[in-house]
Amino acid sequence: MNPEKQTDDPVNHPAHYTGHPSGIECIQITRHMSFNLGNTLKYIWRADHKGNALEDLKKARWYLDDEIKKREGRTNDRDRQIA
Repeated sequence: MNPEKQTDDPVNHPAHYTGHPSGIECIQITRHMSFNLGNTLKYIWRADHKGNALEDLKKARWYLDDEIKKREGRTNDRDRQIA
């Protein structure tokens, strides 16, 4: 994928995932990660580009906390809310 020729495609290549100065699209990295870690990175990646940075950072924290609990063996907390 050539970042200079990239145009906004809200379905296949949304600007909030393709606008990183490195030219790398978020999914190029997250597809090699677990679900929780990929979502953590995704929400951090787009935080300043999608409109509500604080909400995206809270979502990232939720997925990171969930991954930590999973690795600590505490997986019964699935229905906790994003704070």
